[in-house]
Amino acid sequence: MITNAPLSVGTLSAEPGSKTRGTLPADLGTLTVDIPLTLVNGTRPGPRVLITAGVHGGEFTGIDAATRLAALLEPGEVHGQVVVCPVANPPAVYQGRLGVSPLDGVNINRVFPGDPDGSPTERMAAWLFENLLAGADAYLDLHSGGIDEVLKDFVGYRLTGDPELDAKTADMAGALGIEDVIFGMNAEGGNSHAAAARQGVPAILVETGQLGERDAATARRLVEGLRGVLGRLGVLDTKPQHDTAVRAWVWAAGVTAEATGLWYPEFSVGDDVTEGQVLGRVIDPADSTEHKVHAPATGRIFYGMRGLTVAPGAELAAIAAPAPRDPGH
Repeated sequence: MITNAPLSVGTLSAEPGSKTRGTLPADLGTLTVDIPLTLVNGTRPGPRVLITAGVHGGEFTGIDAATRLAALLEPGEVHGQVVVCPVANPPAVYQGRLGVSPLDGVNINRVFPGDPDGSPTERMAAWLFENLLAGADAYLDLHSGGIDEVLKDFVGYRLTGDPELDAKTADMAGALGIEDVIFGMNAEGGNSHAAAARQGVPAILVETGQLGERDAATARRLVEGLRGVLGRLGVLDTKPQHDTAVRAWVWAAGVTAEATGLWYPEFSVGDDVTEGQVLGRVIDPADSTEHKVHAPATGRIFYGMRGLTVAPGAELAAIAAPAPRDPGH
């Protein structure tokens, strides 16, 4: 619980009852990038909530929604503090427009909490965690389907085994107004929300929009969902308009390309598939050799590759299965 104290991130500061917008420099070793931030310090005590977007390039809905929310939030309606970072990884957002950074080819959402002495992307992750996650009571990381990715909206989080932390995280996930919630059975790995969970911070991944679309209506719906989460956390007096009936899932399998070639999928996002089902084909453009791609598990496809060209290791689809009734045990 934050009392009426100044909200400071680096050289940016917002006194109680004020709002500050600006940028902070992040030293990545080979260059310095400017990170845009909005600090909203409420007039009344409450939690500190961090919202990031733009961790990956080409994912525009989250960036749009975070920017809209930062403009709308006023200190007089806020209990506690809100930190909004709409572009958390500028090299990928402005130069790469893909999941990996053009600086070093690293996907930042595989290396959190980062390394202050590592590669540029590892340093970027470390800067975000040291400067933004520090002191946060809750964290929302906004993602979208990239420019070559179809996606069915979902919320993700990790189970930690801490009943209180897991319950608070589940409560956040249920307040967004998104029906499908997919959780991981542990908090391992380099994803931002997993790394935050390991530090005891309730954290959710929010996936909305696809194919790099910039759809204003989708962004506005996400803003309302974010306000619902802030209401559930006690940061805003507004409450979710209605409690969405959540469908719970667990990740069952990822599907990756085993050959270089042209990808011809035979599924739509949201399809239910069975283990062994043909999901598509990778065709070698040199000699038309065909590599069939089969579903490694039974479940529902939540996102998939729609780009034509793929290389070995490219993620072609992700499958989730209905969650057990008592996932924490």
